[in-house]
Amino acid sequence: MASAEPRRSRRPSPEEGEAAARAKPARKTPARRRISGAAAAMRSAVEQVSELLGRVPESVSSVRPIEDGWEAQVEVLELERIPDTTSILASYKVTVDAEGELISYERTRRYSRGMIDRPT
Repeated sequence: MASAEPRRSRRPSPEEGEAAARAKPARKTPARRRISGAAAAMRSAVEQVSELLGRVPESVSSVRPIEDGWEAQVEVLELERIPDTTSILASYKVTVDAEGELISYERTRRYSRGMIDRPT
């Protein structure tokens, strides 16, 4: 009795491979959705900044539309102290594109929580 050998698959010829590639529909990358409104854009920005900094932002102090997305000032607690009024916060300028992806962020200012803005 002869033992049955496993069937080996045959490698397609270059011409067969090209024909198969043409027959398969092209795979589309999912279309990115535009963020609708400032609130949705800032929720996305806050999530991403939080992930990068490892701290949850305290607030968003300003939001404005720009040519291809949104720009905001995000306030982050950087150093917690006792009493609370001596804690150090930072203001970050955050830019997200129309789909809500973080484009850039930079710290623009550090200040103590108890500091108030004074007119110059």
